[in-house]
Amino acid sequence: MPAEDFFQRARARLSRDVPAALLNPDVVPDKGDHELNKEAQALWAIRPIRPAAVLIPVVDRPQPTVLLTQRSAHLPDHAGQISFPGGKIETADESPLAAALREAEEEIGLDRRFVDPIGYLDLYMTTLGYRIVPVVARVAPDYTLTLNRSEVDDAFEVPLAFLMEPANHQKQSRDWQGMTRHYFVMPFEQRNIWGATAGILRNLYERIYAGSASVRSE
Repeated sequence: MPAEDFFQRARARLSRDVPAALLNPDVVPDKGDHELNKEAQALWAIRPIRPAAVLIPVVDRPQPTVLLTQRSAHLPDHAGQISFPGGKIETADESPLAAALREAEEEIGLDRRFVDPIGYLDLYMTTLGYRIVPVVARVAPDYTLTLNRSEVDDAFEVPLAFLMEPANHQKQSRDWQGMTRHYFVMPFEQRNIWGATAGILRNLYERIYAGSASVRSE
């Protein structure tokens, strides 16, 4: 999976237009937890919209990798989980891209001079009401990091080829608040990539390698 092939495909298939459903409660995003859990839509009606943005940092190596983080074990939400750099879109953020770049700097010290944004992946809706805008970006391989230990315990790279291989996209389930929740899991070495992170990676595969070349901006 050469790096240039991925970046060419991403530029052809992704848009820099902000997804229209980001702040519109009447529009249900195509992608999200509800794809595997239809009952999740009933929860959204009683929860406010939570706009968020994450950076999908694809490191431009001969065999490209994706830079991921492991959240700090003491955090009140999603402690210890594997995530993309990112978080809530603040009112001061000019765009989801600005929010993703800001969060990446705050969480892992990734200077935006190393980051070349390509475009937005489809909006991803979580069971808790977050509407996540993933920003796919090329990251220069000579990047440096300074981890914010209050938020992140570790940062590491995973080969893009592994993450884009459908055979590695497992489906699992567990009980959650009286329901059976289904989700994707991508075990890699000693780490378990699952939940929204795995769901967004699955969507990246569908858009870049398995879907059509048409640009979408839901």
